[in-house]
Amino acid sequence: MPEKFTEIPLERPHTPLLDQVSTPADMRTFTEEELVRLADELRAHLLYSVGKSGGHFGAGLGVVELTVALHRVFNTPTDRLVWDVGHQAYPHKILTGRRQALMDVRKEEGISGFPKRSESKFDTFGVGHSSTSISAALGMAIAARMDRLDRRVVAVIGDGAMTAGMAFEAINHAAHTDARLLVVLNDNNMSISRNVGGLATYFSKIWSSRTYNNIREGGKKVLKAIPSAAAFVRKTEEHLKAMVAPGIVFEELGFNYIGPIDGHDLPLLLQTLDNLKDLNEPVLLHTITRKGQGFLPAEDDPIGYHALNKIEPKPEPGTPPAKPKGPKYQQVFGDWLCDMAEADDRLVGITPAMCEGSGMKAFSERFPERFHDVAIAEQHALTFAAGLACEGKKPVVAIYSTFLQRAYDQLIHDVALQDLDVLFGIDRAGVVGEDGATHAGSFDLSYLRCVPNMVVMAPSDENEARRMLYTGYRYPGPAAVRYPRGTGPGTAIEEAMTALPLGQGVIRRQGRGVAILNFGALLTAALSAGEAINATVADMRFVKPLDRGLVDDLAARHELLVTVEDNVVMGGAGAAVSEHLAMMETVVPILHLGLPDRFIEHATRNAQLAEAGLDAAGIQSAIKDRLSRLRAGRRAAP
Repeated sequence: MPEKFTEIPLERPHTPLLDQVSTPADMRTFTEEELVRLADELRAHLLYSVGKSGGHFGAGLGVVELTVALHRVFNTPTDRLVWDVGHQAYPHKILTGRRQALMDVRKEEGISGFPKRSESKFDTFGVGHSSTSISAALGMAIAARMDRLDRRVVAVIGDGAMTAGMAFEAINHAAHTDARLLVVLNDNNMSISRNVGGLATYFSKIWSSRTYNNIREGGKKVLKAIPSAAAFVRKTEEHLKAMVAPGIVFEELGFNYIGPIDGHDLPLLLQTLDNLKDLNEPVLLHTITRKGQGFLPAEDDPIGYHALNKIEPKPEPGTPPAKPKGPKYQQVFGDWLCDMAEADDRLVGITPAMCEGSGMKAFSERFPERFHDVAIAEQHALTFAAGLACEGKKPVVAIYSTFLQRAYDQLIHDVALQDLDVLFGIDRAGVVGEDGATHAGSFDLSYLRCVPNMVVMAPSDENEARRMLYTGYRYPGPAAVRYPRGTGPGTAIEEAMTALPLGQGVIRRQGRGVAILNFGALLTAALSAGEAINATVADMRFVKPLDRGLVDDLAARHELLVTVEDNVVMGGAGAAVSEHLAMMETVVPILHLGLPDRFIEHATRNAQLAEAGLDAAGIQSAIKDRLSRLRAGRRAAP
């Protein structure tokens, strides 16, 4: 259990209430006092289990009371509860029959770190990317109305996720449907809230009360025949609410806004939700929570404690110290960004809410006037970069591969079509380990290389990443460097800025018979396989433009070409090689190794690569099998 855990003393004489809860129905007979105890026990178990397994941490601690209240008031899973992103869903998993399974969360064969429909009937919508909850919940609410079901639908969305345009698109639509939808805005960063005090709480109790809402609904019916009077009353209500609460924007969009209220006051949450559950209109409840609530280090550092690594036991005396790891690719990117910014004052760094994860913290501190965190707004990030490029600046967009998918139209329409000078540092390319399929960057080589004007590079080590970033920065058009999560093979990094010749690969090992064409971070595995079978190994470096001359040379001298990439096979770098050979009417056997045509579930990155046959043993085995079939076919030929 983490140190300094002194905030939640449990009353030992009591039988743990959490032991009595296998589904939310088990807690619906608890008294209010027992529910408060249950919340304390739930928080304690979350601290213990995440310390054992690792995983998302701070967000879950912040919604313990809210989770208890939602499952107590609403008849889940008949009533639908939709979590946004899922970082905060660990308490939900504990209360819905996965308490013991949480010990193996995000491990191979263990439960997912995010809500997942195939995992539990209580997980109504699978998530990983933010800001989808309101859209999905609205769809569920409309479906319930079409089927004439007495079903309530609740979406829980954080203040960060609310910054995405998709959330407001859904809110705007919901207001025109009169759907039976409750949106709970879990505000844990004070980015929206103000006036969180006695007066706001007092008015929130009034606005959520059954008496007030009965009068409100009756007034609507009476004034329906007098549109001008109805509009006047509506505006008066909005302005009164705006005096003590920040919800005027939601009122203007057509939601009945309630709040803000203390999201850790369980009795208040229970009373408010019970009052709101039967309203037949879109309602937004604004709750104020504290990320990391109940664990002081997480409260003081919510970013650092967003997730925890597994707490390892202390090594035995005399155990040799672990070999220090080299820098992560994210740090290589961040160091290069600072060095480049020193050399060129045109550089502007952009990230959609991934400053720390993308290695941009030092840049944000050293060059704050040239750093822009645009929040969870990937589409805006790219078009914002395009606007900067139009005016002679050099924008560098740091973005996860899986999140770049959300801005594909902007990539094509706003950047590539206009041939604008934007560099993309694409992080978390390929499989990403424990975060699983929702966060895997499995498709970027396929969806980037088909876009005109793009240059696409895939470094095989840390120094290649630095050189490619500089190459892409110097290129006068859209360019992308894609690199994986975590550390590389430990190659020394040259401090000097050195560009690569555009579209040129390099031979790393000379062999016979088989040529392995590696694209990106799997070079170490490709070299190991090449050593075992005496194959030629080429580091292709560029997916686009492809080194066609090198491909032609390798095809002329080898009986089998093998492409290796940490990307789906379909449409990927290997497909580019086959397309070129077909255009040149070159007939040579070719084997494409990459990610299969299915989503790879969470495990360690090494385990995921082994499952896909992309470790050294898998590459070697696939080549031997293909050679065996080729040679058997030749022997059988007349």
